[in-house]
Amino acid sequence: MKNSLFTIGYEHATTRAMLDELAGAKVDLVVDVRAVTSSRRPGFSKRQLAAGLDERGIGYLHLRALGTPKEGRLAARAGRRDELFRIYEKHLATPDARTEMEELAALAKSGKRICLLCYERDPDGCHRRRVAELIRARTGAKVENLFCAPV
Repeated sequence: MKNSLFTIGYEHATTRAMLDELAGAKVDLVVDVRAVTSSRRPGFSKRQLAAGLDERGIGYLHLRALGTPKEGRLAARAGRRDELFRIYEKHLATPDARTEMEELAALAKSGKRICLLCYERDPDGCHRRRVAELIRARTGAKVENLFCAPV
């Protein structure tokens, strides 16, 4: 049986809706792939998020080097997806990103139900899609995108 790898974005969602979605999918570990883990949205900054996940029995791990560099985030905000993915592909070749990708691949092989977390609701416009593709290629994991009920 293939391992499952989930992805989720919290754009337009409440913390409760996201936590409910993760619990419903029986996620064991959320891997935060944001470069910047502060958020203007209540409950989504690193400490608050980790605490909320812990209350649900879900682990939290931040892999900062798998986040999008600043220039990629700027391209994404401007709607330049092709540029975002070109920048991110270059970023994935950095030593820190390669190391964290290996760590994530090992976790994906562990049998834990892992969910990649970032901001964007639509995985097609988010770098987590590329992370999930690479992990699927390395491990054979089945990728499923979770969606929170919008506010």
